[in-house]
Amino acid sequence: MQAGLIKQEARLLGADACGVASVDRFGNAPEGFRPQDIFEPAKSVIVFLRTIPSEILDCRNPVPYTGAAFLLYQEIDRLGLSLVRYLNASRIRAVPIPCDTPYLHWEPDRMRGQGILSMRHAAHLAGLGYIARSTLLINRSFGNMVYIGAVLTDQEFESDPIVTDSCPGGCRICLDVCPVQALDGRTVDQQRCRPRSFSTNPRGFTLYDCCLCRRSCPRKNGY
Repeated sequence: MQAGLIKQEARLLGADACGVASVDRFGNAPEGFRPQDIFEPAKSVIVFLRTIPSEILDCRNPVPYTGAAFLLYQEIDRLGLSLVRYLNASRIRAVPIPCDTPYLHWEPDRMRGQGILSMRHAAHLAGLGYIARSTLLINRSFGNMVYIGAVLTDQEFESDPIVTDSCPGGCRICLDVCPVQALDGRTVDQQRCRPRSFSTNPRGFTLYDCCLCRRSCPRKNGY
């Protein structure tokens, strides 16, 4: 099977973009967070994107953004599982990776969680964009208005070229707009970010309260 057929199927299933990365590209990932640490026979990582409408960031109420984000998590995970079934039908072994939760790594003193595979790095290595100073993925067509899914396979497929673009020189809009100074241009201080970004209302619903770094980016909708 050619990588082009997998990308075509991913789009038929609802993906807005799809790319492929060899597991060899993940050599700099921390031990325990590489594709082979999850699925030992893994040789390729198939990564796909789903978009979220940018207008949702302009709402003064957090409910529309929260609802759309939660729905996207489900859509992406279902898409990944469907893609695995498609690969299985061709006798290709594959494993879907949850796009958000659950994950194992948690540092309570720093309020720092880490997924079993870094989705934004996987997307970058699969040629789907670059990682901005906000730590969000920037795709040329869709900007940072994307959520990411991935599937590991035991087959080698041709990797896509890695995007070498970066944020405009000197731009620090996302860093300066952060109300808790959680960004330093390389990573995010989750201990500062989480209490500002998430809340639970009296009814017990989790809400996404802050998306300023995403909303303020000049490349929010692509470039």
